Amino acid sequence: MTDNGHLDARTLHGRLNHPVIDADGHWLEYGPVMREEFRRIGGEAAVEGLALASQRVPNSLKMSVAERARRRVGQEAFWSSPCENVLDRATAMMPRLMYERLDDLGIDFSVVYPTAGLSYHRMQDTRLRRAICRAYNVFAADQFRGLEDRVIPAAIIPMYTPEEAIEEIEFAATQLGYKVIMVGGMMRRPVPALAEERPDAASLVEWYDVVGLDSPHDYDPVWRKCQELKLAPSFHNGARSILLRNSPSNFCYNHIGHFASAGHAVAKALFFGGVTRRFPDLNFAFLEGGVGWACMLYADLIGHWEKRNPEGLENTKPGNLDRARLLDLATKYGREAVVDLVRRGEGLDDNGDGTGGVADLDDYSRCGIGSKQDLLDRFAPRFYFGCEADDPTNAWAFNRKMSPMGARLNTLFSSDIGHFDVPDMAGVVPEAYEMVEHGLITDDDFRDFMFENAVRFWGEVNPDFFKGTAVEKAAAEVLTRRAR
Repeated sequence: MTDNGHLDARTLHGRLNHPVIDADGHWLEYGPVMREEFRRIGGEAAVEGLALASQRVPNSLKMSVAERARRRVGQEAFWSSPCENVLDRATAMMPRLMYERLDDLGIDFSVVYPTAGLSYHRMQDTRLRRAICRAYNVFAADQFRGLEDRVIPAAIIPMYTPEEAIEEIEFAATQLGYKVIMVGGMMRRPVPALAEERPDAASLVEWYDVVGLDSPHDYDPVWRKCQELKLAPSFHNGARSILLRNSPSNFCYNHIGHFASAGHAVAKALFFGGVTRRFPDLNFAFLEGGVGWACMLYADLIGHWEKRNPEGLENTKPGNLDRARLLDLATKYGREAVVDLVRRGEGLDDNGDGTGGVADLDDYSRCGIGSKQDLLDRFAPRFYFGCEADDPTNAWAFNRKMSPMGARLNTLFSSDIGHFDVPDMAGVVPEAYEMVEHGLITDDDFRDFMFENAVRFWGEVNPDFFKGTAVEKAAAEVLTRRAR
């Protein structure tokens, strides 16, 4: 989107008939303070974990491009925090200053996610991972204490096993008072065959567990715990510097689309794994990847179901091939070699009539899909997508004409303040409003994007989520209207 250039955030906010909720801001944890606090909170294990996590990017940037290429290490971000705009840098570092500046930013209430802490819950070493996540949650709760009416942090939840996830969720919610949790959705795990046959190489090859489908663990107890404690899980997964985003020389190549790629994988897994069928009242958010990928995923799920449902599979079932009719056609139109091979039946079962050993040929069986309406119900109401202000494809979510069955997907305004892609925090809300000015969405759509969708995401799972906040009354009106 282009620079708005004529409405400052305060002026724009004053013209709106609704509050603005930032569903995904970020703060910049100050390393020296964090290190000392982690020592106090979690002891040497937390400090060791912090040191290990803090050195990954610097160690990568110390390598030459040639060395990264030799090791297949992706180019990481450099110069990724505000510098020229020192006020924004300080705002990202100091929660109380962020709180005081919200009116200038045109924001009424903000949920703040980590920056350094985004990767802590994916640390491989169990002892260090548990220690660093616990220390971080205690540390962040303390840093934001007293600001809860307008700014709250998200807890980070390790998900390598359901047991560790449940333990940290319970501690964060019941002992520290967290209302927002960031759960892991791409767990790095060893390949069992390598671990058994080549233990010396097992650590060099990993696969990514997307927790909703084909996981070695059953994560339903985690989702039940979320329901019990009235927590809507949010995923802030990335796929930077792995697989197809692993350039040793170009950070932007690695960065573009990586949140969308990770969100796509986890959302698809939760859907195909039947999680949204078994937990129809639990909302899930996928942050910072936009909604364009979700529009395509929704359409793809419908398109594939139409072709691959049990009835559709009859069209490609090898046993339904009329070989006599095919031979007649080959005799009339084919060359002699084709006729002879068709007569012998060679190549007509292109995969040997095999199905890969799956017990149920219906890939949608876990979802309980009997109609396209079921598909809509299992996807659109339960999934929410974090969208940044400068992404014009956010408008796709509101276009019923281009969406199968006229669906509207749930967008969440996500400022991403604190990161390199926000050169001016005060410009984010006006930039988001450009979609209205350019005729891409209506004012009512903008209200959903900036306010009501966030209320529904958290408030449907926890009706008291906004109690005591600056948006309590307006949020209650939305939830009451939705309940009628």
